[in-house]
Amino acid sequence: MLVPVLLFIVGLVLLIKGGDWFVDGATGIAHRFHVPELLIGATVVSIGTTLPEVMVSATSAVSGHGEIAYGNAIGSIICNTALIAALTIAIRPSSVDRRSLKTPVIFFFLAAAFYMLTAYLTGQFTRLTGVILLAVFLVYMVLTVRQALKNPEAPAEQAEEEEEKQSPLWKDLLLLVVGAALIAVGADLLVDNGTLIAQALGVPESVIALTFVALGTSLPELVTAITSLAKGHGALSLGNVIGANLFNLVLVCGVSTTLSPFSIPQSKTIAGLNASLVVDLPLMLFVMAFLTLPALRRGKLTRAQGIILLCLYAAFCVFQFVV
Repeated sequence: MLVPVLLFIVGLVLLIKGGDWFVDGATGIAHRFHVPELLIGATVVSIGTTLPEVMVSATSAVSGHGEIAYGNAIGSIICNTALIAALTIAIRPSSVDRRSLKTPVIFFFLAAAFYMLTAYLTGQFTRLTGVILLAVFLVYMVLTVRQALKNPEAPAEQAEEEEEKQSPLWKDLLLLVVGAALIAVGADLLVDNGTLIAQALGVPESVIALTFVALGTSLPELVTAITSLAKGHGALSLGNVIGANLFNLVLVCGVSTTLSPFSIPQSKTIAGLNASLVVDLPLMLFVMAFLTLPALRRGKLTRAQGIILLCLYAAFCVFQFVV
């Protein structure tokens, strides 16, 4: 049991460090070719911070562990919202830019409606489901890129300063390649040893994925939230969480189900009903609605929202292991 736990932790560390290096390398290359900062953030950084979830879910699905693929994506959304964002606003409530949140929130709920309808009506995620989710991701990225390109370029002086600070091209390429390799190895270790831990504890794989794996792959968002909070940029943390949640739904779920379709986990039930359908998916939708809809209406977040969400997350974790 000790060896799988240690390898699981090593996998988490490799995922986090690999994601960090991948983003640094990709950002450095993008800067070298004078890609606008906003465009880099909307594409390279957003996708880079979601790569751990993509690799873990894709690896799980392909290796026949659909419960981990499902639990990682849904669990990450719940963790991002009810733990990471909640912690941020419970400590330091902030105002939000309703215009910048509107598009990702709309896309999230449209994708969530499709995902949940598929789950309730068919009980499985087919390759067509994955393709549709990836199409939603593509449309969102096109709109985001178009919006980013409308913003003016950085001033010439700033561009010159950035050019002076640029790292060598070989270093950026090395960070990109090594980062991608670490993510792949880390994902493998996480999936294999997460499965062994689940078997040793006698709990379903989906429970490990919804809790430990989801929290582990959400660590980049947690680090971003803490850093943003320390610098007084609470709104930045919220934007990162909502973007990550959308990507978890359309990119992570899209890639994993396109590569290897799987059914909704059936291993945990409540009064004879599938726990995934009566707890996991409804909670995912509720915490996102509870976080975003008041923010869009009032333009601010309250401490009470954060505290309630944290209580919900604690209850969710207790439920997974006790009930």
